Formats: sequence, C-alpha cells, structure tokens
Amino acid sequence: MVAHIKILVGTMTGTAELVADEILDALQAGEMDAEILLMDDLEPEIFETAAAYIICTSTYGQGDVPDNCQAFMDSLEEQTPDLGGIQYGIFALGDLTYDQTFCNGGVLFDRTLAKLGATRIGDILKHDASSGELPEDQAGAWAEEWLANLVNA
Repeated sequence: MVAHIKILVGTMTGTAELVADEILDALQAGEMDAEILLMDDLEPEIFETAAAYIICTSTYGQGDVPDNCQAFMDSLEEQTPDLGGIQYGIFALGDLTYDQTFCNGGVLFDRTLAKLGATRIGDILKHDASSGELPEDQAGAWAEEWLANLVNA
C-alpha cells in the first residue's frame, strides 16, 4: 500500500492549483496521506520521497509546460534519474481550440516520466477549457478512480 502521495503542480494562473486542492480532498477522503507541492523549486530528488505522484499541470504558450515547472522539467531531462518503482497519474489542463498542443504540458511530463522508468497508473485526464466544464469539477471523480487503480496495481 502506498503510504504517501505527492501532487506536483505546474500552473500559470492558479487553475491547476484549484484542481490539485480537489484531488487532495478526494485522496484524503480515501484515507490517503497526500500533499500538494508547486513545482517552482523542485529538483528530481523529489522522486525519492514517495512512491506515487500526481502531476497536475496546465499547458502554456506553444504547448509548453508552465513557467513554474520549466526548470524542474529541464533538470529531469538533464539528470535522467532512474524512476523505476515510481507510479504516477496526470491531470492535464488545456484548450482544444489549440488542437496541435492540447494538454501538451501533461503529455510532456508523461513522456519524460515514462522515459525515466516511472509507471503511469490510469489514463491521463485531459481537461478542455473550451468545454464549459470546470476542471475542478472533474478532479474528485478522476482522483477516486486513479486511487482505486493505484491500490489495485
């Protein structure tokens, strides 16, 4: 059983942080110990502190990760830590009107973590800002399903 889950947040406007709050509430309702960390000052060593992670990130600019997690992404790509044994989920935020780069921030994290040996649990949730549905309204149900998949993995 996973003892602790870290929710790593990449955001420009704060929306991903609101989503992370809902994910945290759902995990805690499922009696999991969890915490939220903004990616601003994170280093790859963060993956030595838990066995399960949720990446909650928006997409910015031309399909990039938000500014607050660019240095973290760069350090993962440069240091290439072995993330075998790490399990993760992705909640990606984007806008489908930008079809070519829709939710690309989350997709970039997924590719990087998989390349480093981590195992994704469940599907990436790709929230479409143009859908009219608030991402935080989807977060709780997604987190409950993700947690069930994690426990059964």
